[in-house]
Amino acid sequence: MQTVTTVGLDIAKSVFQVHGVDAEGKVTIRRKLKRRYVAAFFQKLPPCLVGIEAYASSHHWSRELQALGHTVRLMPPAYVKPYVKRPQEMMPLTPRQFEREGERRLLP
Repeated sequence: MQTVTTVGLDIAKSVFQVHGVDAEGKVTIRRKLKRRYVAAFFQKLPPCLVGIEAYASSHHWSRELQALGHTVRLMPPAYVKPYVKRPQEMMPLTPRQFEREGERRLLP
């Protein structure tokens, strides 16, 4: 398995979408996780950059992931909106957020 360098986490009420890419931008992880498995999943990953859309519980998850050694950056919802092609229920935003933009639009 290739090393994951950047992970996009689309947080929701009960099912989260995880999208990870390696240093070359190739997709290495694309998975749905229930809330109770998120911390365990990130505990198994080596420390990497995690991007999360900044709203509601994103600050909680940011603290949780930073405690596991990951670098977390929050993305303003206004930067995410242009990548929405279908409603949230039909497709997660994370592949579009992090493949095209990388770290450029993530907040420090």
